[in-house]
Amino acid sequence: MNVPMEHLLTDSLFLKDTAMKTTKLLLAAAVLSAFAAGASAEEYQGVLQFQSTASRAAVRADAVVASHSPDQYAEGASAGVPVAIASATDRATVRTQAVAAARAGDLYAEAASAGPTPRLSSTLDRATVRAQAVAAAHGIGSLGL
Repeated sequence: MNVPMEHLLTDSLFLKDTAMKTTKLLLAAAVLSAFAAGASAEEYQGVLQFQSTASRAAVRADAVVASHSPDQYAEGASAGVPVAIASATDRATVRTQAVAAARAGDLYAEAASAGPTPRLSSTLDRATVRAQAVAAAHGIGSLGL
């Protein structure tokens, strides 16, 4: 059999391309069948029927009691107003302690024991500073006048 080289190359490329496509197709089919097996739906059982021994009036009375009682399932912020904690110290003593702490300064600052910062004093008098500010605001100093 004497087949030209060009036909062998195109035939081998065709076979290789077909094999790749077939492999991809089989792989896609396997993945889809795995998803189909795992995605089976549950059967519908219908509406559940409850058999209660309580009368409508008893259920309604229980509902009214439950609606007026605090929410037993509430958590955190939705739990309502917290109960006030009773203190052994009276209001005037707490106020006196707060005023004393405020006058003592910030007890938690790094420089709490340093006291207030000192005022900076200037070597210029007030009128000179004001004249310089007015000159700067009007641009007199930048004109060279």
